[in-house]
Amino acid sequence: MKGASSMVSERGLAVLRAIVHDYVETREPVGSKSIVDKHRFGVSAATIRNDMALLEDEELITAPHTSSGRVPTDKGYRVFVDQLADVRPLSPAQRHAIEVFLAESVDIDDVLTRTVRALAQLTHQVALIQYPSVSRARIQHIEFVALAPRRVLTVLIADTGVVEQRVVELGTDYDETALRALREAANSALVGVPMAEAAPVLPTVVERFPEPQRPLFSELMASVGSIIGATRQERLIMAGTANLVRTEHDFTGSIYPIMEAIEEQVELLKLFGEMAADQHGVAGNRDVSVSIGRENEPFGLPETSVMTAGYGAAAGPVARLGVLGPTRMDYSTNMAAVRAVARYLSRALGDQGQNPA
Repeated sequence: MKGASSMVSERGLAVLRAIVHDYVETREPVGSKSIVDKHRFGVSAATIRNDMALLEDEELITAPHTSSGRVPTDKGYRVFVDQLADVRPLSPAQRHAIEVFLAESVDIDDVLTRTVRALAQLTHQVALIQYPSVSRARIQHIEFVALAPRRVLTVLIADTGVVEQRVVELGTDYDETALRALREAANSALVGVPMAEAAPVLPTVVERFPEPQRPLFSELMASVGSIIGATRQERLIMAGTANLVRTEHDFTGSIYPIMEAIEEQVELLKLFGEMAADQHGVAGNRDVSVSIGRENEPFGLPETSVMTAGYGAAAGPVARLGVLGPTRMDYSTNMAAVRAVARYLSRALGDQGQNPA
C-alpha cells in the first residue's frame, strides 16, 4: 500500500490531503476550484486539475457518478493515513475530562465501561475495548465465601485486575473450617500460575485432602475451572453504536450487516488480533493501527475503517481498544483520541495497583 504514492508528487499528496479533508468535512465531492479557493496552493485550477488527474490514474481518488468533483478511494485514504504526520493532540479540556471520568472508576469492569463511553463521545464513532487478554494473565487470589447452607460464592482474581465469580449450589453440607482449608490449598497451588496452564493443577488440590472431603472439594474446584474456562473467551465492550446509525448515508448498502458483525464480535476480535500482529502503523504514530475499507472485507466490514491501539503496562499491551466507523472519518482527530485514551487507560490500570501483563 505504501508504495502507492511513489508516482505522486509532493503537491499531488497535498492535493490528496485537501480532498480528504474537505470531503470528510462536507461529504460533498471536491472540485479543483474549491481546492484553489480554500487551500491557497498558489497555482491555477488547471494545474490542480492536472494533479487530480494523476491522483485518479493512481486510483487514489474517483468521480462518483457524473459529478465534476472527486472523492477519496480506500487506497487514497490509506496513502493519506500513511503520510499523516499532523495527528492533532486532544485539547486540555478533553484530556481533563478523560482524567476525571476514569479517576472515578472503582474496578476494572467500571474503568473499561467508562473508557469505552469516553472514546465514543470523543470520536462520535463506535468505540470498542477488548477485555484484557487472559492468555498471559496469572491467578492472583482464589476465595470461597459462605452464602448459605450448600451455597458458596467462588471468586477468582487475576493480575490483570479481572475479577470473576460464580455461585455454586453444592450437593453436600460444608463448614467454614473446610472452606478455609480449601482456600489455603488452592492459593498455595495456583497463585502465580498462568490462567492458560491452571486447569491441570485443579485436581491436584483436591488430592491433598482425605477421601471423605474430596466430593465437596471437587465441586468447588470445578467452579474454579468453569470460571477459568469462561474468562478465556475473548470479548469486546462497546459503546456508541447509535453513531453508526447517524452516519448511515456514508454506506452504499444497509448498515445492518455491519451492526450484526459488531454484535457477534467474532470477526472483530479476529481483526483486532490481525491488527495487533500486523501493526498497520502510521508515520510518527506507530502505536495506532488503521485498517481501511477493502482491507476489512475478510471480516465483513468492507466500508468501514477501524483504528486501534494497545493498552496495558510497561511490560506491554494486554489488549486493544479502538473505534469503527465509515471510511469518511476524521482520521487525525480519531487517531489522537484512540492513542490518548489507550494511554490514560494504561495509567488508570497501573494506578489501581494492577499489573496488566
